Amino acid sequence: MGDGTTYGINFPFRDSVRGDYLDLTNTANQEIRADLINLLLTRKGARYFLPDFGTRLYEYIFEPMDGLTFDAIESDIRANVEKYIPNLLLNRITIEPLDPKEESPDQLEVNSQTSQIYRYPGKGTAEYTAKIKIEYSIQDSTFATSDFVIINI
Repeated sequence: MGDGTTYGINFPFRDSVRGDYLDLTNTANQEIRADLINLLLTRKGARYFLPDFGTRLYEYIFEPMDGLTFDAIESDIRANVEKYIPNLLLNRITIEPLDPKEESPDQLEVNSQTSQIYRYPGKGTAEYTAKIKIEYSIQDSTFATSDFVIINI
C-alpha cells in the first residue's frame, strides 16, 4: 500500500525493488498467502524449535497417485493449517493426478555449465505428479477475501 507498512517477508524469497534485503508483503492478505506457502513447502522437522511445523508433502512425491495418498495429503494439509494458521478457512482442497496433456511432452534437463535447457523426447513424469489446488478464505472484521494456491508435487 502507499503508507509503507510491511507485514513480513514474501515467500518465495525475492530481491526487493525498494532497497530492502528481501521483498516484503504489503497487506495482511499477502502475508497470510506467504505464510501458507511457507507452511506447505517446509518439510516437517526442518525447524529446530518447531519440529512439528510444516507438512509431509515431500514424502508423497513418488507415492502412487491414488485416493489413499490424496486423502493423506489433504488431511495433513488441513491439520497443519488449522494448527499454525487458524485464521485461514480452507474452502476446498482439490488433488488430482497431473494430466499428461498439460505436461510438456519432453523432459527438461539443464546443463549447469552453459545454463542451457535440453529436451529429451519420450521422457515424462506425469504418472508421478499430482496437482494440489487449495482454495481458502480470509475473514477480516467486515469483508472476506478468497484466493487459491496451486502446488505440483
